[in-house]
Amino acid sequence: MIVLLASGALSLAFTLFLTPLFIRLFRKLQWGQFIRDDGPKSHHAKRGTATMGGIIIILAVLFGYFTSLLLANDVPSLSALLVLFMMVGLGIVGFIDDFLKTRKQRSLGLGGWAKVSGQVVVATVFAVLAINFPSQAADGHTPGSMAVSFIRDTPLNFATLSGLGAIGVVVGYVLYLIWINFIVTATSNGVNVTDGLDGLASGASILALSAYIIIGFWQSIQSCFSSKIDPSNIYKCYDVRDPIDLAIIATAIAGALIGFLWWNTSPAQIFLGDTGSLALGGAIAALAILSHTELLLVLIGGLFVIEAGSVIVQRAYFKVTHGKRIFLMSPIHHHFELKGWAEITVVVRFWIVAGLLIAGGVGIFYLEWLTR
Repeated sequence: MIVLLASGALSLAFTLFLTPLFIRLFRKLQWGQFIRDDGPKSHHAKRGTATMGGIIIILAVLFGYFTSLLLANDVPSLSALLVLFMMVGLGIVGFIDDFLKTRKQRSLGLGGWAKVSGQVVVATVFAVLAINFPSQAADGHTPGSMAVSFIRDTPLNFATLSGLGAIGVVVGYVLYLIWINFIVTATSNGVNVTDGLDGLASGASILALSAYIIIGFWQSIQSCFSSKIDPSNIYKCYDVRDPIDLAIIATAIAGALIGFLWWNTSPAQIFLGDTGSLALGGAIAALAILSHTELLLVLIGGLFVIEAGSVIVQRAYFKVTHGKRIFLMSPIHHHFELKGWAEITVVVRFWIVAGLLIAGGVGIFYLEWLTR
């Protein structure tokens, strides 16, 4: 508990007090935001605002997490390191994209396929590591699982294909990699398209991470590997490896975001950039995979699903109807801006939507435990 609180507090203090220094540095480096010419006219005033704020968040998380472990004389778990790997890895992909934007002085950095390729590389390495390195304890569990999970692992398990022989093993492994890559790319791109208004993505991410703090903490209390588990409730326990460590790393990220939001809220003095949005999406996806709540991410990351879905629907409808649009502009937050909503109104109302969906997700998680 001390490590959990310390990691959040240290990360928060890092971003809250040091972000102004990074803003000055980024301005000197001319790392300023570029705005789409076809976007809302009110956004043109944001041109040149410091970007790549994800760098600050990543540094804050690393500082908060490892310093808290050092103070508690503890060591990092493999599960937490995997979340950090995903966050840093996708942060690097986003940084390359942001850097190309500032260097080329245009609003486009990496091409679409180049960005996806970077996400696939990071997600694939993560997926391979997640189902290796079993714990030294008697349970021998790996951080991840080849089963598709909802609140727990479901009967749909790619590992069962190994019963079909060598071909089954290969097919099962490939399907598992495709599944993990889908979760990671969908979540990271969902956060990325949500990051279009001051504080929208960072605030929604804080809410999503709060859900994983609760889930990780509850799973640690009800862990199948805990000596304190009530034998009469063994059928209710969770076979998640390192759940408290997942809660700790989620707390560190949430703390860093809370401090960052102080400077990112309207009118923002710094933006997440792709460095931050891809890193956050990757971290949230990793938490869902390692906590065995992959399908529950549809609710916990519900706002990101809506935002990404609005882009997909808009483009599909545009192609099918040869030029017609459902929304005035996608992602959907721009639609409401063009309808006349103030930016802060859109942000707060979207936070409310995100919060309600997350409350529903956490409620379903707890209700499942009650009904077992």
